[in-house]
Amino acid sequence: MQSNTNIKLPLAFILYALAAFVISQIVLFIHNDILATGQFRIPDIWMGAHFLVLGYAAMIAMGAMYQLVPVALLTPIWNQTFGYIQFIITAIGVTLFSIMLGIAPNEALYGGIIAIIGIIMFIIQMVITISKQENKNMMTSFILGAITCLFLTIAAGFLLAWNLAEGGISSHGTILSSHIALGVSGWFTLLIFGFSYKLVPMFSLSHGYSMKWAKPSFITYMAGLIMLIGSFWTDIALLETIGWFVLMAGFFFFVLDIREILAKRLKKKLDKPFSFSLVAILNGLGVHVLAFVFSIFGIQEMSVWGWLIFLYTMAWIIFSILGYLYKIVPFLWWTHKYSNKIGKENVPTLKDMINEKNSVILFTLFMISVAGLTISGLLYINVMVFIFQGLLAFTSLLYTLSIIRVLVK
Repeated sequence: MQSNTNIKLPLAFILYALAAFVISQIVLFIHNDILATGQFRIPDIWMGAHFLVLGYAAMIAMGAMYQLVPVALLTPIWNQTFGYIQFIITAIGVTLFSIMLGIAPNEALYGGIIAIIGIIMFIIQMVITISKQENKNMMTSFILGAITCLFLTIAAGFLLAWNLAEGGISSHGTILSSHIALGVSGWFTLLIFGFSYKLVPMFSLSHGYSMKWAKPSFITYMAGLIMLIGSFWTDIALLETIGWFVLMAGFFFFVLDIREILAKRLKKKLDKPFSFSLVAILNGLGVHVLAFVFSIFGIQEMSVWGWLIFLYTMAWIIFSILGYLYKIVPFLWWTHKYSNKIGKENVPTLKDMINEKNSVILFTLFMISVAGLTISGLLYINVMVFIFQGLLAFTSLLYTLSIIRVLVK
């Protein structure tokens, strides 16, 4: 994971994202009574959701890309100074946009414009960087596919914000569905797919794997995404069902590759945080299966799909990020602070940088809280939603503090 990127750049994104993660869970805890009703299209929930997805997951993804793209694609970041400017603009925009969604949705457009400027700057940075790559590969395809979905996600988000502020867009629900699908299933999933092909072999010490399912996975998943979004605009139920099936197949092909990589690992006992990311992969496949089954049986209840989206976001995307981040941050900080001191003075080992026993407790609490919150939300058990959302907020704070502790060692 060593690259020419100054560690301060990815860390800036990571620290902001961790703060946004805690804020999102506190906001959702404060408004747990709304969560318990299964109503997700409420300004207070929008605020928590955007701090989670845009403030945490997207900012983490951008910070990780500044560090991992040079490693994965063997090409340096185009302009790191531009990256710092992009971080500041994006952080301001995301913060304003998320807050305004909660307190004054009609004015959220202005914060959204600032966030969009920052994200477009990021896209420009990455496109120029990737264009300098000499030998394109499947990871390049996944990353470019993810960036394309990111651009379309913010375009759809801008239309939604414009509709709230000015009106005039009749297909608000269709755009909202497309916005969610492009962001959650497009941008995040494709990006995790791409980087998993680098991180899973690295953390499991695997060699000799083929990645034979990478191309079928990318093509199939993209096709399923196009079909699903097409069904939103055409209102063809059969196309939606086919779209979910093709998406499920694309995810399954990815799982087959990960299975082969792990089968050829040299490291028999996997680290606990990394194992948590592997559990997240199974969660993602499981949610795809559920979505396909719901589509077959014509289940249309908004509360059911709302909780399914929540489960997909948390149990697949957020869990993947939490697990990988727990491995990446100690490595980056240890490399930055101690790699040049080896042989000259006593330095801590990489294992000393993080407490694996604590990670088991944290990740167990995350799984319990998300599972409990989803079940109690579907059953409309208010007191249990209160308890499990409170547990999720508390665990997110403990996780953030554990990452910050690494940075003071």
